[in-house]
Amino acid sequence: MEHVTFKPHGVCSTQIDFDIDDGTLHNVRFLGGCNGNLKAIGRLVEGHDAKEIAAILRGNDCKGRGTSCADQFAQAIDRLLR
Repeated sequence: MEHVTFKPHGVCSTQIDFDIDDGTLHNVRFLGGCNGNLKAIGRLVEGHDAKEIAAILRGNDCKGRGTSCADQFAQAIDRLLR
């Protein structure tokens, strides 16, 4: 299992931590941001395929920023899987 720490840009959360094991996401945690919503994302993606989750979350926008915490999570997954 590989642990990833990602520093998002342009959003309220300041850090995203997650584990990936054979392409599957585990233990997703956001530091900062909308606590309840980001905890929900972590629960919803637990045990799911990272590529599929990135495809779902990629491009999500928050308040016209052109990104969001979910989009930044997708970017973290994309960078890891390259």
